[in-house]
Amino acid sequence: MSKETEAPRADKELDLSNAGRGVWLVKVPKYIANKWEKAPSNIEVGKLKISKQVGQKAQVSLTLSDAVISIDTGEDIPREHKLDVSVVTKQTLGVFSHSVPTTSREDAAPEGEKLFMEGRIVQRLECRPLGDNAYMKMKLESIRKASQPTRQVKSLEKIVHNFKPVSDHKHNIEDKERKKAEGKKSRDDKNAVLDMLFNAFEKHQYYNIKDLVKITRQPISYLKEILKEVCDYNMKNPHKNMWELKKEYRHYKDDEKKEENKGMSDSDSD
Repeated sequence: MSKETEAPRADKELDLSNAGRGVWLVKVPKYIANKWEKAPSNIEVGKLKISKQVGQKAQVSLTLSDAVISIDTGEDIPREHKLDVSVVTKQTLGVFSHSVPTTSREDAAPEGEKLFMEGRIVQRLECRPLGDNAYMKMKLESIRKASQPTRQVKSLEKIVHNFKPVSDHKHNIEDKERKKAEGKKSRDDKNAVLDMLFNAFEKHQYYNIKDLVKITRQPISYLKEILKEVCDYNMKNPHKNMWELKKEYRHYKDDEKKEENKGMSDSDSD
């Protein structure tokens, strides 16, 4: 059912009939958990033995069944374990279960979901191996596997052909093509660059640096050195971030006409 059509969930009641029951919280090693996860639900996984003497703490031991030991998880594990017991006093911990009943008949409405409190944790147990020969053998094997390098040197009997990937990012391809078309920029004579700049500024008064690089085909750092000598860089609108010739180098047609008109007016006055 999609999120759009999913019916709103009703609040579920919590069954507290077992709230007063004490339960154990048991922590087992990972290698036991791996075996138990693969074990069928209808087999015996082990036997728990509790022995208590007067004036001493209870001794709890776990013996795994043959059916669990024979499950293939890639390692041989020890059969005998002990459980260290500690009483939970400073924490309030509980165990809860969630039941989702189903119905086999299509015409029958399913029962609602249920939440149960299975009990309050009163003891915490940690399962540990006895440290016998079976455990030591398992640890040695795990250390040996961990020490094996992930990469190994192998001798090749025939040549291995390595191929570069065919696909490439679009911007990388465009950048390579642009560099190939432009070629490696080399510094021209300074006077030649100045001639190209003056010719360009006769056509337009303002240029940005990208256009000037295309016109002169010079390295941008070298071009900026020359521009600083003969040009001003505008920092304000309307020609912000653009270059124009310094006043002493400007020579536009409008200025020529003004000089001619000025000369004509002076001659008339004479």
